Amino acid sequence: MFVSDLDRPWHQTPFPIQGFYIRSQNDIRALVSHCKWVMVDVAESRDSVALSKETGKSFRKASTSRTSGREELQLAPLSIRQPVTYQTATTLKREVKASRRLLADAEKALKETFATAQSGQMPELRPAAEVARKMVASVARQPDALLWLSRTRQYDDYIYRHAINTAVWALVCGRQLGLNEGLLNHLGTGCLLSQVGKTELPKDLLMREHQLGPEEYAEYRSYVTRGVKLLEHAGLSRAVMSVVQGHRERHNGSGFPQGIRGDRIPLLAKVAGIAEFFESMTAPRDDQQPLTPAKAVSLLYDMRNIEFQEDLVEAFIQAIGIYPTGSLVELSDGQRGVVVSHSPERRLWPRVMVMQGPDCQPLKTARIIDLAKFNQSRPSSEAVTVRDCLPHGTEGLDPALYDVTGGEFRWSLNSLINR
Repeated sequence: MFVSDLDRPWHQTPFPIQGFYIRSQNDIRALVSHCKWVMVDVAESRDSVALSKETGKSFRKASTSRTSGREELQLAPLSIRQPVTYQTATTLKREVKASRRLLADAEKALKETFATAQSGQMPELRPAAEVARKMVASVARQPDALLWLSRTRQYDDYIYRHAINTAVWALVCGRQLGLNEGLLNHLGTGCLLSQVGKTELPKDLLMREHQLGPEEYAEYRSYVTRGVKLLEHAGLSRAVMSVVQGHRERHNGSGFPQGIRGDRIPLLAKVAGIAEFFESMTAPRDDQQPLTPAKAVSLLYDMRNIEFQEDLVEAFIQAIGIYPTGSLVELSDGQRGVVVSHSPERRLWPRVMVMQGPDCQPLKTARIIDLAKFNQSRPSSEAVTVRDCLPHGTEGLDPALYDVTGGEFRWSLNSLINR
């Protein structure tokens, strides 16, 4: 059954998303411990989970149809040795300014590394490792800044964007888990290098990676072992190589290249796998319409203990929010904008930079609405909430046109006016 509503606000419960499938007695016990009644949407079915027809077909072809069914695998609760509690040390505005060049440097480093590897020479990995270290420091200080920058930046090549954005999602999740900075450095470096094997595949194959036949898919899957071979003598740590080799393995053994499952998959590879999957579902491509981040979160939650370990799925969702930074949204009063940050305590009430009024016309001055603070003293009938998550590229909503300037709640439209 699909639980669509509760007898209390969702943010007052531990359930990380609004709306989910009951798949076990444990799910029922969790509901009973917090609610007297719930609403069940009888029209929902697993086959229609948050997917458009085209995206659904392509996703199932590339993943679900190659799994061993929807077998669930329960593991003991995840335990992080000596977890680190990170404190937000700076504002979003300051960290965005401080890290604005970082993703450009990451793309440059990957271009050089991938080109060297493709030519058959030993790749120079120090630039990529240094970029990963700076990314870790940025995420540790303020986890939303790189998410914002990664969602608004234009990249020269899809492979670079995919690697960099995967690293950002993974580091934000690793921060939530309490991984120390050494482990985060391994995780970030591994994610940046995880796509290097694709440099040996035909570009046409990569452009259609979600719509491949059996033989083409077999060739596509070889990118992982190709990447491992390119990097095996480069002096990388075992932890970094575990990410490169294991980021496409899956919890129930349905992944590749080895088809290992459960605890045999290294922790950093598991985190990278969730991040890589989420980026694949939400990244715009010429050949398909991506899922909105909110729908991708819902899909990911339904895959817990199937393709991804439950503890890590929940940590990932808690880290990025129901509406991750950079998500385009429409509010219940008709205004439209982009999520700039969220609070773990108010997962459904993020801070939104409003760019369009209820008439879908652009505002002369963009403004920030902190939904949690705005709704705090208002009755539910007057609360402003997120009505829907909008597709990437929705007309008139381009966060890249806005820069943080001045005070924390003031955003400049100079780039739009002078365009």
